Amino acid sequence: MTKTVLITGCSSGLGKTTARHFAAQGWNVIATMRKPDQSLAAGYPEQMLVLPLDVTNPASIESAIAAGIARFGHIDTVINNAGISVVSIFEATAKETIRGIFETNVFGVMNVMQAVIPHLRDHGGGTIVNITSGVGLAAVPLLALYTATKHAVEGLSESLSYELESQNILVKLVEPGAMRTTSFTANTMEASQAVSVPAEYKPYFDHMMRSMMNYPLPDADEEQVVATIHAAATDPSNRLRYLAGPDTEEMARLRWSTSEDEYLSTMNRLMGQTAWRDGNPG
Repeated sequence: MTKTVLITGCSSGLGKTTARHFAAQGWNVIATMRKPDQSLAAGYPEQMLVLPLDVTNPASIESAIAAGIARFGHIDTVINNAGISVVSIFEATAKETIRGIFETNVFGVMNVMQAVIPHLRDHGGGTIVNITSGVGLAAVPLLALYTATKHAVEGLSESLSYELESQNILVKLVEPGAMRTTSFTANTMEASQAVSVPAEYKPYFDHMMRSMMNYPLPDADEEQVVATIHAAATDPSNRLRYLAGPDTEEMARLRWSTSEDEYLSTMNRLMGQTAWRDGNPG
């Protein structure tokens, strides 16, 4: 039987590439996004169903699941990819912005999971793949909100990997590294230009933005990240984490294989915090 995957956040970037990859591998794909772009299904008219889905709207989620099952008969795998980011100074970030990123990145994942779990169980089980980030392993400045949401999904996923095993449902985490050439990163960087930065933070903000764009570790390759997502989705073991990118691999090594002092010292250097401190003693 042909397997079916439902993917959120397919309008661009990683989600779009992932949808096409799974279709090319012979899967039925329910590609979802807030504003459907039917051109995504070009070349895969029978295999791909493009549907509207807003992860913050439970009715929208239920509708997409129902339409996908009506078309393909079942869902085997769900990939929670939809997400937003914001570069900001936490102190100056509007509460509406804070709530908004948590609504999409955390509660949106929860909404989709709660809606799809009964269908996976009724079909005999399945797999849920949650896309987090290297910052789900190690925190970075100016991305406090994004980092917090990814840490939340990491904890949620690890806990549910135990809980849902009782329902024959696997939970996986894919942790991509930085991909500075993707539309997601471009949109995040563009939005950062409109950030209101308090004068007290301006020199630090400018320094850290330069450091962010000159991060010394290589970017993750988008095609390799997609291949890792596919590997996670098709792995029948109870393995939880799948690292995707040189920086994520280094973050994991530092976090899990070194002392706290070495971890913090290296992260400070990699992020540019050490250079900032050396240039601003006091």
